[in-house]
Amino acid sequence: MGNESRRDFIKTSAVAAAGVATVAEHGFAVLGHAAPDVPVRVGVIGCGGRGTGAVLNVLQAATNVIYPRTGYHTEDVVEGSARKAEGVAIVALADLFPDRLAGCRTQLGKVGVEVPDDACFTGFDAYEKLLAREEVNYVILACPPHFRPQHFRAAIEAGKNVFMEKPIAVDGTGVRSVLETGELAKKKGLGVVAGTQRRHEEAWIESMKRLHDGAIGEIYAARAYFNGGRVWVVERQEGWSDLEWQIRNWVHHTRFSGDHIVEQHLHSLDTANWALGGHPISARAMGGRQVHRGDLYGNVYDHFAVEYEYADGKRMFSQCRQMDDCESLVTTFVDGSEGYADGRGRIFGPDGKGIWRYRNRDAPNPYEEEHAALIRSIREGNPLNETVPVAEATLTAIMGRESAYSGKTITWEEALGSTQDFTLEAYDFDQPLAIGTVPMPGTYEFS
Repeated sequence: MGNESRRDFIKTSAVAAAGVATVAEHGFAVLGHAAPDVPVRVGVIGCGGRGTGAVLNVLQAATNVIYPRTGYHTEDVVEGSARKAEGVAIVALADLFPDRLAGCRTQLGKVGVEVPDDACFTGFDAYEKLLAREEVNYVILACPPHFRPQHFRAAIEAGKNVFMEKPIAVDGTGVRSVLETGELAKKKGLGVVAGTQRRHEEAWIESMKRLHDGAIGEIYAARAYFNGGRVWVVERQEGWSDLEWQIRNWVHHTRFSGDHIVEQHLHSLDTANWALGGHPISARAMGGRQVHRGDLYGNVYDHFAVEYEYADGKRMFSQCRQMDDCESLVTTFVDGSEGYADGRGRIFGPDGKGIWRYRNRDAPNPYEEEHAALIRSIREGNPLNETVPVAEATLTAIMGRESAYSGKTITWEEALGSTQDFTLEAYDFDQPLAIGTVPMPGTYEFS
């Protein structure tokens, strides 16, 4: 990221239609036309557990590899042989930290994937070095969400197709930037898919088709849950600066993660938006911090409860929690005038009896299918662009967070037009960086 802040980056990034470079100008037009035999050359920006997992997912999407199927987060790969993924090659890696990049290379080496030294980059400018490589035409963005808007803009301006993890921003300023970049991707004929894997999960797809076709009558509400236990923490090590430790422990700092309602609960909020046919217009929330104690947990909350209102009067009731030894519930219920759906591929009538159940045990792994769908769309000349739904889900979560932090109702327009911007004036490990204050309703001010 160098010493350039996102504020300056956005100002200097032109997105006007005039003068926009096409995919062909970057030498990748062949991917934009039906050409199933053209290689997809992948560069990974962010080589932690999720980045490593995404690399394996894209390889698995391309061929039937022998190593175990992976889910969201991959820290250790079982050693084994792997057939060469047809038409897909991992050609470059970038991460802020050398140890994270080395760990990714070790895991990939276990399955026969080798990336040469001169295609591996570290530091705040590592992403720029990777994007400058002409052979890269498919980029995975898996750094902490704080960096997503800038990395996304740079990748699209460099003419790369993008798979980006959710969330896509941590503040309204970042959401606006991502929406602009999504439009730029359309003009350049580039594909964009997000890590909202439920939209590529067959059970959810089939359920939504039936719900939108009237299986439960008129849909009037959704209930979204992501109630689970505590997540990982990274204790500060000797020699780490303020900034290094906070980035390594990023999930516990709002400026880097958006808080867990944004970073984690987004999945359930996204499926609620999908079911209700749009985004909410306001959020009224409360939340707090009961078990997250001390600097180790940064300044994030450990629970939120939000009521969202939609333009047509529909409601979404939302809960998320990170506390151990409590009831876990991660799903989205959809309520209608003639029944409900439980988010597990089951639809029930008004009497509570099941009327449909998803039963395909051989369904594609959604973590693989999101990559397969993007690659198919690019090769067919009709690239997917999922920028809007993931941006709307991200802003939905930000609305809930800011309402809980402030103790006030937050509207969609206020959230999208917010001047809130968590970027730093400079990115330098030597600079002091205080841990953000835990927000206190009644005194916290949303900008």
